[in-house]
Amino acid sequence: MPLFHLTITGTVQGVGFRPHIYRLATAIGLTGNVGNDDHGVWVTIEGTERQCRKFFRQLNHNLPPLAELQSISTLPVDVHEGDQRRYQNFSIQESAPPKTPTIVIPPDISICPVCEQELFDPTDRRYRHPFISCTNCGPRYTLIKRLPYDRASTSMAAFPMCRSCRQEYEDPADRRYHAQPISCLECGPDLFLYDNTPRLLKKGQASIPQIVAAIKQGKIVAVKGIGGYHLICDAANDQVISTLRRRKNRPAKPLAVMVPDIHAARKLVNLDLRQEEVLLSPQRPILLARKKENTLSRQVAPQTPDLGVFLPYTPLLYLLLRQLQSPVVATSANISSEPLATSFDEVVRVKGVWDLCLDHNRDILNGCDDSVVAVVAGERLTCRRARGYAPGAIELPQRLPQKVLAVGANQKNCVAVAFNNTAILSPHIGDLHSIESVDYFSRSIASLFKIYNFKPDIILCDKHRGYESSKWARQYHKENKEAELISVQHHHAHILAVMIEKKLIGQEVLGVAFDGTGLGDDGTLWGGEFLLASPQGYRRVAHFKKFKLLGGEPAITEPRRVALSLLFDLYGEEALSQRNRVVAAFTESELKSLLTAYRKDLNSPQTSSCGRIFDAVGSIIGLCQKVSYEGECGLRMEALYDHQVSGHYPFAIGRDGSIDFLPMIQEMLHEPEPARTVSMFFNTLVEIIDTIHQRYRHHPVVLCGGVFQNKVLVRLISARITNTFVPAEIPPNDGGIALGQIGALLAG
Repeated sequence: MPLFHLTITGTVQGVGFRPHIYRLATAIGLTGNVGNDDHGVWVTIEGTERQCRKFFRQLNHNLPPLAELQSISTLPVDVHEGDQRRYQNFSIQESAPPKTPTIVIPPDISICPVCEQELFDPTDRRYRHPFISCTNCGPRYTLIKRLPYDRASTSMAAFPMCRSCRQEYEDPADRRYHAQPISCLECGPDLFLYDNTPRLLKKGQASIPQIVAAIKQGKIVAVKGIGGYHLICDAANDQVISTLRRRKNRPAKPLAVMVPDIHAARKLVNLDLRQEEVLLSPQRPILLARKKENTLSRQVAPQTPDLGVFLPYTPLLYLLLRQLQSPVVATSANISSEPLATSFDEVVRVKGVWDLCLDHNRDILNGCDDSVVAVVAGERLTCRRARGYAPGAIELPQRLPQKVLAVGANQKNCVAVAFNNTAILSPHIGDLHSIESVDYFSRSIASLFKIYNFKPDIILCDKHRGYESSKWARQYHKENKEAELISVQHHHAHILAVMIEKKLIGQEVLGVAFDGTGLGDDGTLWGGEFLLASPQGYRRVAHFKKFKLLGGEPAITEPRRVALSLLFDLYGEEALSQRNRVVAAFTESELKSLLTAYRKDLNSPQTSSCGRIFDAVGSIIGLCQKVSYEGECGLRMEALYDHQVSGHYPFAIGRDGSIDFLPMIQEMLHEPEPARTVSMFFNTLVEIIDTIHQRYRHHPVVLCGGVFQNKVLVRLISARITNTFVPAEIPPNDGGIALGQIGALLAG
């Protein structure tokens, strides 16, 4: 009898892949076995040639929903014992102890339709069980300690299975076979309701109606989810949302809204078929879509055209929303700039924000925020890559000879580990602007090290030595001298990340990297760059003309300072006597002080940042003189774009590639209509990009950097330049930097 040994890699553990192999093999009549190891899943099959060929044909059919195959290696086993079978049946083997795991951890996935049906079936033994799950759904990454993925290596180890759960868990024909989070009302976990003293008020399912009543009464409640705690309140109540913003120190940034079902979502936002597909996907991200006139509080997403909506994704959230039957604000339980709370001690630290807390006793071992996406021209645009999408395997175009850790940038931070031809990008960590966020960053790295039994041979970081991520990398290198430390230029990393995703690594591209700031080779802050780039290196072929950030750091939150700097470039001291919205935004003493700073270069670093040009335009039209969150000007400007406005403002490109945009600024100052100004500005950016592209027309155009989260701009450029690549799986913002840093090693 022919005998074959298969090695299968990819997302194949914790997703029901071994039972899939078992059912397929036994249906065909094969004997042999299947098991997990450090690299994925191995399979031994024995049968007739016809049976084996049928197995190979059907192996990829009807895969478990969460499984993703990366490679299948098949080797015939040379046997010299005639046709006698060596296996009497087909069996599933227990996992071997880990040595050096290289498999992929599946991300957390929303409740599947079958579990949802059981959740609301009064005859089912898991009726209204807040933690119902199966092999095809539920938590994965957030409850894992180490690989291989077995119950003993998860936070579910604290809950011994009851007899009924044990029978399901051990039955290869059951859809809960080896479903590590398996549980029921008998074996736990359980719910606990606290007030904010904190005092235990109630335990178990009876807590849910009390939380629902509190939300209806205008209270703010904290609810423990899969990867962290949500703050939830009535999305139609002005007063409670005002209270939430004050307590959370989030004055204007839009809040996400969770709705009971797709029908409720359609009442709040305009949805096409692709958007509905994303919203209903097992990943259940927050979807940014154009708002309709609705009954929500205007304080949910003030002065922005879009609303972030998402559907329930855990059984507990389903139970809450089914009883509420109305939209709720659901945002991370934290204070602005701090990481989300993942433990009861952490959520108690912010007890001044919430009135009641619905907790549970399944530990969150690895925090994971909600993902945020948009759909542009039918394609997904990822703004925050987290629950549902991360961690996930990203295939590299070539094999790495060593283990690599990339620590990313300072904002929208994600880290990545890489081995062989696989990179694992962590879920969104956030901005590293506080002690708490840096600690969360360190813990995220430690978790990946522990899960993968990982010690890097190479550490990659940004060239900016002031980034907390770069500081961490240097300190790690100091303590682990055997690990090589390599720094990668910020915008080169942006471009390489997209090149990896879009499989462009083998060629040179025209990378358009527009963002807030990143340290350039000349010591200034880049952010409006055109680079001819490949893993081997890059050449800066064009960039926006440099201008000054008056006062340094404050200019990032005060667009008026950027605009005033440009007025000084145009008119010098005479700018102070002009009548416009920029000058009117300052006192006389502020103007004089900033003129002195401009003339003497006092704390006024130079930049070519396109993100800051957006801010300047927002100030000129009176839209934003100060901002409370990154990208606020660009987001609000999306609502003003008018497709009926044609033409663009003047600009000039010097022989050195310097783009003089001051003629555009000059004309804007005399434009009375903000909508026309914004529309002409967007058109001008598209014209600039296309003009540079014409010089390198045979190069693919890669768009990257936080500016390209702007849906209007991406849509316009994609329509104008056909050979344009925009990231979908990874964020265009700094959330993709760690992957791009790994790209710098692919030059060999």
